[in-house]
Amino acid sequence: MSVLDVAARLGPLLGGVGLFLLGMAMMTDGLKLAAGPALEQILARSTRTRLHGLASGALITAAVQSSSAVTVAAIGFVNAGLLSLSQALWVLFGSNVGTTFTGWLVALVGLRVKVDAFALPLVGLGALLKLFGRAPSLAATGQAVAGFGVLFLGIGLLQQAFLGFADDVRLPAGEGLWGVLALVAIGAALTVVMQASAASMAMALTAAQSGLIDVQGAAAVVIGANIGTTVTALLASVGATPNAKRAAAAHVLFNVLTAAVALALLPWLVAAIGWAREALGLDRDPAAKLALFHSIFNVLGVLLMWPLAGALTRWLLARFRTIEEDEARPRYLDDNALQVPVIALDALRREVRRAGAIAVRLARGAVGGAPPAALERDRALHAALARAIERFVERLHRGAMTADSSERLPRILRVERYHETCAELAFEAATAQADAAAAALPDAAAAADADFRRHASALLDALAVPDEAGAQEPVVTPAIDRLLEATENAYQSLKAALLAAGADGRLPLSAMDARLRAASALRRALQQAVKAVRLDADIAADSHHAE
Repeated sequence: MSVLDVAARLGPLLGGVGLFLLGMAMMTDGLKLAAGPALEQILARSTRTRLHGLASGALITAAVQSSSAVTVAAIGFVNAGLLSLSQALWVLFGSNVGTTFTGWLVALVGLRVKVDAFALPLVGLGALLKLFGRAPSLAATGQAVAGFGVLFLGIGLLQQAFLGFADDVRLPAGEGLWGVLALVAIGAALTVVMQASAASMAMALTAAQSGLIDVQGAAAVVIGANIGTTVTALLASVGATPNAKRAAAAHVLFNVLTAAVALALLPWLVAAIGWAREALGLDRDPAAKLALFHSIFNVLGVLLMWPLAGALTRWLLARFRTIEEDEARPRYLDDNALQVPVIALDALRREVRRAGAIAVRLARGAVGGAPPAALERDRALHAALARAIERFVERLHRGAMTADSSERLPRILRVERYHETCAELAFEAATAQADAAAAALPDAAAAADADFRRHASALLDALAVPDEAGAQEPVVTPAIDRLLEATENAYQSLKAALLAAGADGRLPLSAMDARLRAASALRRALQQAVKAVRLDADIAADSHHAE
C-alpha cells in the first residue's frame, strides 16, 4: 500500500473521529442547556439511598451524554452541603454505568441504519431549530438534534474508513498477555488524546463491526478507554477543591479496579457475553456484544464497590484536607454519645461554643471594616458547623431524655440561633460597608463612626466567649452591661450624624443609606452575641446548681 493510499484512507478516519467528537460536543451542550436545571434538581433530590444515587447518575449521564457534567454537579452539591460525599460517590459510580448508553447508541442505531437516511435531515432540522427557535430551550434542543446527526455522520465515515483498512490491516487479536496489554494501552492512549472515552468506544465498535479486530481485542480497547478517562479526571483535579480531588480519586479507583477485574476475567467475560447476547435475543453483531460487555463490566464495578464504599468514603474524607475543612469539622459531635442524652448535650454545648467563637470573629472583622471577601471563609466555617449541629440534634435520642435534659436542649439551640444571627448580621454589615466605601464620611460622621466602632470592639473583648473545652465558663459582668449601653448611645449618635450629613448634602443619600444599614446590622449583631453569652451563662449556672 503506497503512502498516497494510506493518506487517502486516513482522511475518512480522521474526519470520522472529528465529526463524532464535534457531534458529541454539540449534542452534550445542547442537552445540558435544554434540560440541565431540571436534571440538577433531580440529582439533588434523588440520592437518598445508594440505589437512588446510582440510578440518578446513570440516567442523567445517559440523558445529557456527559459524565463530566454529572461529576461537576455532584461535587458542587457536596461543596454546598446538599450531598454527603458517600451520596456523591454513588452518583459518580452510576455515571460510569450511564456512559455505556453511547455504546448501545452506536451498536443499535449508528451501525445498523443507513446513516444518510436520517443523519443529514437531523442536521438540517437541528440547524433550523437553533437558528429560528425563539425560546432558549428550543434553540438548545435544535443544537442537540444537529449534534446527534453530526455524530452519526462521523460513525458512517469511521465505518467506511475501517472497511477500507480491513482487507490490508489486521489489528492484534487480543490473545496473550502482551497482546491484550497493547490493546488496552491503545484504548487508553486514544481516550487521553481525544479526551473522550465515547470516541474510543465508537472506534472500537466500528473496527470490530468492520472485521478489523476481533471481539476480545476490541473489548481490551474498551477497557483501556475506561482507564484513559482517569487521566482526564486527574488533570481536572489539579488545584481543585478537596471534594473534587476526592471525586477524582474515587473515579480513578473505580475504573482501575473495574479494569483490573475485567482484564483478569477477559476470556470468560467475552464468552459469557456471547451467552447473554443469545439469551437477550440480540443480533450476532460484534458491536452488540461489545456494548453488552461495556455495560456488564461497569455494573460489575458497581457490585465490587458495594461492600467497599463505606471504607472508601472514610479513606477519602481523611485525604486532601485543608485547614478550613479541619476547622469546619465538628470536634465533639460523636454519634456514640447520641444514646446518652446528658453526654450528647454536653458535646452539643461545646460545639455550639465553637460556632459562637467563629460568629464573634466575624463580628470583629465587620467592626474592623473588613470587606465581605475577607469574611467569606469564616462565614462558610460557621455555616458548616451549623449544619453539623442541626444533623446531630436530628439524630439525638430524645425518648431517653430526663426532664432536665429536655429543658436544656431548646436553650442550647437558642444560643446557637443567636450565634447564627450574629454571623449573618456581621456579614450583612460588611456588605453594606463595601457598598458605601467609595463615599468619604464628613468629619462629624467619621468621628461618630470611629466612636461606635471603638465601643463595639471593647464590648466584643469584654464578652470573652468561653473556649469550647469548657475550661472557661461564660460570665456576664456589670462591665458588659455598661459597654452595651455605651455602644447603644454611640450608635444613636452615629445614626443622627449620618442622617444630618445626608440631609444637608455632605453625604450622598445612597452612601448614607448603606452606612445606616451597616451600623444597624452591627448593632444587632452585638446584641445577639450578648444574648448568646447571657443564655450560655444561665445554662452553666443551672448545671452547677443541679450538680
